[in-house]
Amino acid sequence: MKRYEKLAQDIESTIRRGVFRPGERIPSIRQTAQNHHLSITTVVRAYVLLESRGLIESRPQSGYFVRVHPIETTSKEIPELVPSKPIATSAHVDVSRLVLSTLRSIGVDEAIPLGSPYPDPKLFPFERINRYAYAIARRKTQWGVTDELPPGNPELIRQIARRYLENGIPIDPNEVVVTVGATEAINLCLQAVGKPGDTVAVESPTFYAMLHAIERMGMKAIEIATHPRDGIDIDALALVLNRRRVAACMVMPNFQNPLGFQMSDDNKRALVRLAERHDLPIIENDVYNELYFGDAHPTALKSYDTKGLVLHCASFSKSLTSAYHIGWALPGRYRDQVEKLKFLNTLTTPSIPQLAIAEYLEHDGYEHHLRHVRKLYAQQANLMRATVMRFFPEGTRTSQPTGGYVLWVELPPQIDSMQLYQLALQKRITIGPGTMFSAANSYRNFIRLNYSYAWTPEIEKALITIGKLASSLM
Repeated sequence: MKRYEKLAQDIESTIRRGVFRPGERIPSIRQTAQNHHLSITTVVRAYVLLESRGLIESRPQSGYFVRVHPIETTSKEIPELVPSKPIATSAHVDVSRLVLSTLRSIGVDEAIPLGSPYPDPKLFPFERINRYAYAIARRKTQWGVTDELPPGNPELIRQIARRYLENGIPIDPNEVVVTVGATEAINLCLQAVGKPGDTVAVESPTFYAMLHAIERMGMKAIEIATHPRDGIDIDALALVLNRRRVAACMVMPNFQNPLGFQMSDDNKRALVRLAERHDLPIIENDVYNELYFGDAHPTALKSYDTKGLVLHCASFSKSLTSAYHIGWALPGRYRDQVEKLKFLNTLTTPSIPQLAIAEYLEHDGYEHHLRHVRKLYAQQANLMRATVMRFFPEGTRTSQPTGGYVLWVELPPQIDSMQLYQLALQKRITIGPGTMFSAANSYRNFIRLNYSYAWTPEIEKALITIGKLASSLM
């Protein structure tokens, strides 16, 4: 046991024995460090651990206090989800109307956004990036502001390539095509490898943005069994590929939305090898790759691609700023086709947001910002899982995210998530009903929850309310 873990265990024991009562202030970090002859860093890590377990809470300029209603994160083991087993038949996709209606509800009457697909914007250095943008705009007025033709601004592309290199994934800057967010990158890549009527393999459940792209192209989706920890079932995908023509496979190997898993390197390697045997393009949505909870940056499918079959898509919208919608694609052998489609579809990408982000990456503490966000998300993931398991009906299961900011919750089978969605909305709370994550209208007793927003009494009360509403539907 590490020193900070031992300290956390000792403090937890004193809280459980009533030495520190709910609402009471515990000794400061500095005082604890002096009393236990430990470094400040060790104590901070212990307090962060206790906070993630729901035993204490920090109050600005006041210190740390025992939670009035401590969350019993260690009282029982949280049951795991079981792997999905979809029927491997292709289906037309029609989820856009449902998704649009649920997204519209997020901003209604200041509803608590547990159903939001977006991260909490308060965590982003928006003002700093905006200052760069303002300064750039003032400089550019001397000769007129011009937007960037494909492939995008050279300085931003250079910064993107540097970031990949820092994370152990060397890329060719000449492969990068800057897009209006990852959504455009995904759409362009799918358009480059398929045509209307084609069948595309997807995870099950899958992020609805992938289904949108398939629906937009008039394609069909075939859902592949997906393990909540290991990702897409490669054997099941191989069986499908041996039986029918599939134009492409769309996956999120790192912190998949909604399951939150990170595929192992062995599975990533095996998936790419399978694609190479069948000459199958893989569209890799890697928008959450910076939001990992572990000690090391995850690898990408792109790392194992030797034949240019992986079309890698990412953006800054989930990790830095959602206001500017700057994404990119690394389309492998389809690079020229994606660049052409980018020109035909949207012609240019605004230059000022590209330059502002490039300057931030060059001069500000992007990694420091990310470390802060990762720590918060990891803490809040633990708090949300524990709260769900405490207040939701018996038989509830949750995913175990290793990154990102969404939690997938399986409710007892008799609960209809659309009914729950409507009841929650009446209480000004939004959730993500599970049917949005399947082309086959599956996952009717599942919901997705967002834990990126600061943990507050309002968030906790909203989760307790959802649990009561779910119980009323039993």
